[in-house]
Amino acid sequence: MARPWAGALGLVACLAGLAGAPVQAADDLLRVPCGVAPEPAFAEPGTPPNVRVSRGKAAHGWVPPTCTGWATLSADMIVALAGSFRHDGEIDTLLARVGAVSAKKGVRYWSTTEKTWQPLVNDAFALSGPDVSLRRADFAASYFKAGQVLYFAQNDNRTVGDCVFRDSVLVADRERLMISSENATPLKKMLVTLFEPGDMQTVYLIERLAPGVWGFYSLTRVRMASPLLPVGSESSYINRSAALFRHIAGIPTDQEPPAAR
Repeated sequence: MARPWAGALGLVACLAGLAGAPVQAADDLLRVPCGVAPEPAFAEPGTPPNVRVSRGKAAHGWVPPTCTGWATLSADMIVALAGSFRHDGEIDTLLARVGAVSAKKGVRYWSTTEKTWQPLVNDAFALSGPDVSLRRADFAASYFKAGQVLYFAQNDNRTVGDCVFRDSVLVADRERLMISSENATPLKKMLVTLFEPGDMQTVYLIERLAPGVWGFYSLTRVRMASPLLPVGSESSYINRSAALFRHIAGIPTDQEPPAAR
């Protein structure tokens, strides 16, 4: 994503430490696992995912790896989350969870504004093309093939109207799924455009780490439509990323504690 969808208990302390530390290059804090060890590293199953956040100068200069398919653009904030979970079956069950777009209506995240668990989206549905009128059934596991482009719409709890998202399947085999997602239409609040198309991007992957153990890694980069707009709370982005992880891992999305209070 470009400028700002969709953690451990020690996360808040970690972020506080980062805030008071000298600016560290985002490349030192964030590393997508494309043939290299991820940063942050995958947390152990049953433990909160590891999280890293980069913003300001460090985020502006971050260069995405070629495996993401992203252009080098200045970002206002980058949030990475890495966890793992137990799943004794094959990847097809996980692909079905990813493709069940309509099930996102049941996903909850911890709102740092309301201080309670809130629905992540008001509505979500799959599309057969880049238009909200092209509503279709959820995507089956068979739709996830390398090179495939899938569209869906969702009505976020913080924005107005249905926004169209584009998912590009970068890798899809029996051991690994990697998807790059971005908003294909603007995200607005009232009459203000918060994000222009492509300003909110997420790359996430699911891969088998060991028999019965799967890893999940997501990296979100955001760029506000205007430099006059506030970037928003790190905790909000962290909790939204954690909600996606829990949804795919089959963990109750409103399970205590939240990733970030």
